[in-house]
Formats: sequence, structure tokens, C-alpha cells
Amino acid sequence: MTMWVFGYGSLLWNPGFTPIEAITATLDGYHRSFCMLSIHHRGTEEKPGLVLALDQSDADCVGVAFRVAPAEEEEVLAGLRERELISSAYLEKNVSLSLEDGRAVTALTYVINRDHEQYCQFDLEKQAQLIARSVGGRGPNPEYLYNTASHLKKMGIDDPDMDWLVTRVRALT
Repeated sequence: MTMWVFGYGSLLWNPGFTPIEAITATLDGYHRSFCMLSIHHRGTEEKPGLVLALDQSDADCVGVAFRVAPAEEEEVLAGLRERELISSAYLEKNVSLSLEDGRAVTALTYVINRDHEQYCQFDLEKQAQLIARSVGGRGPNPEYLYNTASHLKKMGIDDPDMDWLVTRVRALT
């Protein structure tokens, strides 16, 4: 069985491995949302940042499905777990994806644990304020926002909230 990984945030621009295939994919029943406080990678416990997570909804999320080389599956899985499961705010899940070429695959992804203390729901202004001021172990939170927004644009994915956040965070910084 081939291992696929679904990227919707930083994995779009930094998957952490070299896939043997990358293709636009859609995940039904979830949306991309800045709904996770980041206390490690893009913020600290004292000054948390915000990162994207998949949150259940009636919407869908367009991202990228990455196919992992069979000989690298164990290494890739270990690296993803180290990166994504630094706290229990994400849940590792296998999901069904629709690929843009018509194929359907099962992929590994990380969704928000709504019961975790890092789960949040803030309006756009509060999101911008947190993102603008936060820095964590992987760098400034605005960098995360800008890189993700840039890659979504390159993919032709329209995200008005992301565009608003980019404009507002640039004004704040």
C-alpha cells in the first residue's frame, strides 16, 4: 500500500521529505483554519502564535497529496510525528482524498483535537495580532502565514481570509 500525506499548511512549502509525486487534492468535511495556538514552532507558551489545522466542517479543503517513496515510509512517518505531534493538539488521521486527476487515495494527515487547550476560535483581527507578534522554534509566525498564503496563490486557491490576514499582519509588522 502506498503512503500518501495530505498537506494544507506548512507542508505545502516544507513537507520535510522529497515526495515521488505531488498533486492537488481535496479533502471533504474539513477546512483550513488558524485554530491552533502554537507554543513550540511559531510561538511560545508566554506568547503563543497561531498555526493552521484542519477543523471539521461542512466545507472542503484543497491542498496537496504527497506520495512517499516506499523505502522512505518509516522515516517520513517518524519525521512527521516528531514535527506534528509535538503536543497532543493534532490527531493523526487517515482520510480519503480526491486527487485532481480523478484518483481517490487514502492519506495521512493531522487534524485539530477540539478538546485540546491549544484549540481556539478567534476573529480575524485577533488572529492577525497573535501572528504579527509571535516567534517560535521554527521562526517568526508571519513567515509561516506569508509562505502558506504564497503557495496557496501559486496553486490558484482563493482564500479571502488568508489574504486579509496577510495584508493586516504586514501592516502590524
